[in-house]
Amino acid sequence: MTEKHVKTPGPDHPITIEPNPKHVVVTLGGKEIANTRAALTLREANYSAVQYIPRGDVDMSLLERTDHASYCPYKGDASYFSIPVGGERAVNAVWSYETPYDAVAQIRNHVAFYPDRVDKIEELT
Repeated sequence: MTEKHVKTPGPDHPITIEPNPKHVVVTLGGKEIANTRAALTLREANYSAVQYIPRGDVDMSLLERTDHASYCPYKGDASYFSIPVGGERAVNAVWSYETPYDAVAQIRNHVAFYPDRVDKIEELT
């Protein structure tokens, strides 16, 4: 097994994590998958902002863990979940860094959703 290269966010690849003051709701197939007022907004380099939602505010009974995994040298190993109610479109629609690197430790016990694999990720006032 090869050793994983760990990188630290910095000026060349900034990562910021801030509480989102808005009410965030995720829906798919007529079901509310997540509903929170405690989302964290992660902004990384030139990527779109991502809402990380506490697992306690996600209906985890609607998610099904998959064998898919990925690695980010800034955040660590990601595990994935599908949302069966969404069919093929929602395969591996959700990811989580269950043991994130220290630089992004705030996202532990949170999940994020691919916007194109759910119906809506709404930010309400």
